[in-house]
Amino acid sequence: MRAPISVIIPTLNASTDLPRSVPTLMEGVESGLIRQLVISDGGSTDDTLKIAEAIGADIVSGAASRGGQIARGAGAATADWLLILHADTQLPPGWTAAAGDHMAQHETRAAHFRLSFDCPAPMARVTAAWANIRARMGLPYGDQALLISRALYDRIGGCPDQPLMEDVAMAQRLRGQHRQIPLSVTTSARKYVQKGWIRQGASNLWTLFRYLCGASPDALARGYQR
Repeated sequence: MRAPISVIIPTLNASTDLPRSVPTLMEGVESGLIRQLVISDGGSTDDTLKIAEAIGADIVSGAASRGGQIARGAGAATADWLLILHADTQLPPGWTAAAGDHMAQHETRAAHFRLSFDCPAPMARVTAAWANIRARMGLPYGDQALLISRALYDRIGGCPDQPLMEDVAMAQRLRGQHRQIPLSVTTSARKYVQKGWIRQGASNLWTLFRYLCGASPDALARGYQR
C-alpha cells in the first residue's frame, strides 16, 4: 500500500524555519505515512530552495501568493491525502497516530491541530487559547495545519489563489466538515514578539473582520505586510 500523505509547504524566504519544521515530518516518513514533500515556493532569495533540494522535496515555483502556492503544491501532489503545513509550524510527537486515526475514520472530513507558540510568555498561552476556540467554532487558521483528503479538497474547489485569508476561505468552503485533532502544533511567535501580542492580535482580528465583511484579500495583504 502506498503512503497516503503528500505534505505541502508554501515558502517565501523560509531558510530559517524549514530546518525546524521539516525534521518533525520524519515521524511520518518512518511510519510510512508520508509519500511526498512538495515545497511550493513564491520566489525566495535566500537558501530555501537549496534546503528543499537537499531534503529531496519536489519543488514548484510561481508568484508569491500563499493561496496560489498551496494550489500549485496540491497540483503537484500525488497522494490521496494532503497535509498543508506552514514553514514555521512544527508537528508534535505522536502526530502520525492521530493523523492515521483521522484518515481511517473521517475520510469525508478535514482535520486541523490545536495551536501553541514557541514562546513561554503568558500572552502566548492566551492567544493560543483564543485560536483554539476560534478553530472549534469553524475558523482554523493555516498555522494549525490542515489534513484533507484529495477527494474533499477537489470537492470544495481547492485553495483559492489569494495572498491572505486563504485558510479562512477554505474553512468557509468546508462549512464545518472538519474536526480538531487533540494535539498541538507549535508555530513561530516571531510577529507577535516583534509587534507586541496585543497589537498583533488586534491587527489579526481587524483583518479577519474586514475580510468577512467583503474586503479584498489583495488590499488586506498590503495592509498586513505594512
